[in-house]
Amino acid sequence: MKNNRVLSSQELAQFGAELDALKARVTADLGESDARYINNIYKAVNYTEAAGRGLLFAGIFPPAWIAGTALLGVSKILENMELGHNVMHGQYDWMRDSRFNGKNYEWDIVGTADNWRKTHNFKHHTYTNIKGMDDDVGYGILKLFPEQRWRPFYLLQPIYAVLFALLFQWGVAIQDLELGKVLSGKKTKAQLKEEWQPIAAKVKKQLLKDYVLFPLLAGPFFLPVLLGNLVANGMRNLWTFTIIFCGHFTTDAEIFAKSVLENETRGSWYLRQLRGSSNLTGGKLFHIMSGNLSHQIEHHLFPDVPARRYAAMSVEVQEICARYGQHYNKGSLVKQFGQVCGRILRYALPSKTKTVKSNLVTIHTASRLEPQENKLAA
Repeated sequence: MKNNRVLSSQELAQFGAELDALKARVTADLGESDARYINNIYKAVNYTEAAGRGLLFAGIFPPAWIAGTALLGVSKILENMELGHNVMHGQYDWMRDSRFNGKNYEWDIVGTADNWRKTHNFKHHTYTNIKGMDDDVGYGILKLFPEQRWRPFYLLQPIYAVLFALLFQWGVAIQDLELGKVLSGKKTKAQLKEEWQPIAAKVKKQLLKDYVLFPLLAGPFFLPVLLGNLVANGMRNLWTFTIIFCGHFTTDAEIFAKSVLENETRGSWYLRQLRGSSNLTGGKLFHIMSGNLSHQIEHHLFPDVPARRYAAMSVEVQEICARYGQHYNKGSLVKQFGQVCGRILRYALPSKTKTVKSNLVTIHTASRLEPQENKLAA
């Protein structure tokens, strides 16, 4: 774990002010180039889907099946990460274009966008890495931090981590159902049934589209098309799982106690986002295919800024962090995912529970930050 310099209240305020100023400058500069970019991503999603599905209709021939499946997988990854995820954060609401409205966008997975806006945009981005408040800490099934209490079922987590990766969209779909509360009696079956209805409708729609409608349209090539859709969805699930886990669960990512929210200032909120996040290094295409979540630090700092701006912003963020003695966690995909896998294996075994970090800096009381101050596109 890298050491971070403890900041005084004055330094903390300056740290937050510098990051606020960076965001203000970038937001003021948004315009035609950003609109053109997201329109091009929208077109790329549609064109790769059409080409992929078209080739799958000739899927009895192996080269056509491989190319069609790959293109459909690329389309689903782009739609999920660079289009859907970023649009739902409200990054392009300023365009006043209904296609890119963060409150109304519905994406191409079995989980509903409304549930994602609640569990991700609100809960995760407000209470990032706070034990007991951020449901993304282990997603309720994995022990990924020494501060989590070990339980016997974690012994099998290397196995169900693989299953979770393959079925990631289903984990997203049911996350807000909080099934553990039903088992413990904190939620009634009637409540669960009511909450399940919109998810069931979305699941039905997605299953009919990918595994009934398009395979039937292929006629005698029903099975190759069905299999191609299945593999394309699996590609999207595995890639999304990998990028998200590398952004949150590397060795230097930290977890916090609920007490960090007491008198939390803008600066300490930024500090928590920084210390709970990890970046990935790579080229421009890699960043696009990751939805720019390869810049997870910048995404947590500025979730409603268009993600295409994160690469440029990261240069100044790193400079600010260096001046304030704060570790900027970045590394290659191989390095960061290796650390994630190491955590999955290490914490599957019985271990002593560490004390959760209860504060980030010296005690501060000024400029208290109200939860979700910038709304985060909730």
